[in-house]
Amino acid sequence: MKTLIALWIPLLLFGQEAGPGSSTDWRTYNGDYSGRRFSSLTEINSANIGNLSLAWFYRINNVGPQRGVGNPTIKSTPLMVNGVLYFSIPDHAWAVDARTGEEIWHYSWQDSGGHLIGNRGLGMYGDWLYFMTPDCWFISLHSRDGKERWRKKIADEKMQYFCTSAPLVVKNHVIVGMGGDAMDVPGYLEARDPETGELQWRWNTTPRRGEPGAETWPNPSAMEHGGGMPWLTGTYDPELNLLYWGTGNPNPVYAGQGRKGDNLWTAAIVALNADTGKLVWYHQPSPHDTHDWDNVETPVLFDGLFNGKPRKMLAQAARNGIFSVLDRATGENLVTKGYVGVDWMKGVDAKGQPIPDPAKEPKVDGSLINTPGGGGTNWPPPSFNPQTGLFYVNAREGYSIGYLTDPDPQPQGYGGSGSGGFSEPILLALDYKTGNVAWKHKYPSGGNSFAGILTTAGKLLFTGDPAGNLLAYDPASGRILWNFRTGPVSNGPLTYTLNGHQYLLVGAGDTLFAFKLVGVNTK
Repeated sequence: MKTLIALWIPLLLFGQEAGPGSSTDWRTYNGDYSGRRFSSLTEINSANIGNLSLAWFYRINNVGPQRGVGNPTIKSTPLMVNGVLYFSIPDHAWAVDARTGEEIWHYSWQDSGGHLIGNRGLGMYGDWLYFMTPDCWFISLHSRDGKERWRKKIADEKMQYFCTSAPLVVKNHVIVGMGGDAMDVPGYLEARDPETGELQWRWNTTPRRGEPGAETWPNPSAMEHGGGMPWLTGTYDPELNLLYWGTGNPNPVYAGQGRKGDNLWTAAIVALNADTGKLVWYHQPSPHDTHDWDNVETPVLFDGLFNGKPRKMLAQAARNGIFSVLDRATGENLVTKGYVGVDWMKGVDAKGQPIPDPAKEPKVDGSLINTPGGGGTNWPPPSFNPQTGLFYVNAREGYSIGYLTDPDPQPQGYGGSGSGGFSEPILLALDYKTGNVAWKHKYPSGGNSFAGILTTAGKLLFTGDPAGNLLAYDPASGRILWNFRTGPVSNGPLTYTLNGHQYLLVGAGDTLFAFKLVGVNTK
């Protein structure tokens, strides 16, 4: 244990070092602030992928969620800093040696409620880690030994709030959001002081009386119970000092008759000033959402040419089946296109935002749409590869039926359901300039599992299929190059280097698997 602890080296202020291009470590949820999940590492590449072999695995030994949730599942993307991996599940956090998988420390928490569906990871600032519990305690741990420094309450689990997201550290701010499962409570995003945990600013995802956006709700009661939970980690542009975050669905979820209007700022992408939390611009891919389409999917940042001109862009493949590309400085819409069926909309408005078709809203006798139940994708992270210019997302295409079960003029809770009809899992590569599908891989088996995606400069794309295989693809063509049976991949793969060797790390169920090359001279 002493030897393992000696591997720890105090860090500089992490919030100053997490920009794009840091490839030796994996220092934040998406690897860097951009959300691209693209690594410049090339030791593992398309020419030698056949020599990639299991180096070690770490199993959490059935420690984890109770209350009927089932087996523990690693949904977090681990951090890898100075040879140590930090990862989490609900109520638990670990540090393990990134070379061997040997445990260094294990922190546990006993929640008093909240949702045990998952925990997406930790944030880091200096010597300190930041961890969210299911019952919405914001906890600071020492990275050396996992000892708790302090805890702060950010939401009340008795109001059916719960917390699953990985905190994002930006300068001297730790950005945290919460979830809420259709109990008609308002959402918000907060910045907390990394030293004390005290509140720095709060931004409301549904307006309060007199705030901008209130005019898109029929009355104060509707917006004060309107949801919009920001439950997945966003991204950040240091040059513009803007945070980019996705917001969740409005409440009541399927029954929209009591909240007529666009229902801002729910089901939207928002750009906020990182120091003040002030809204700079927004784009709403799901105005007046009535299908439970949280728009929290990662807003991915990249620079490139658009119509022959250099642009700072943001792309998102949203749960509602829409692929959007925006100018991330101004919010100007560049591309809006369905990557799966989107007959729930009639077209787009002058801002490039979809115009919902009222005929496709949930009905008592059902309403058929050609977007699958649960949406075209979900929370597992996508990837953007600047070498190919392609955006990659695990998705589903098919049909679903929306039912309205609470036709009351003032409905509550879910108020309906979205029944899955037929759907099949696919992996898509999208051209950011047009939204067109460059290639599509249909998985040969069904299942509901989604895996995150990693692309690398070694001309590789890593992800998992519903049958329980970890796969490596050619990101330009979609050709499968390698596979390994892990069980269903449950997080976003990552890569890092230690002692001159590149590792690939992935979570599958209750186990972390680490891979490296064998029998290859990489010197």
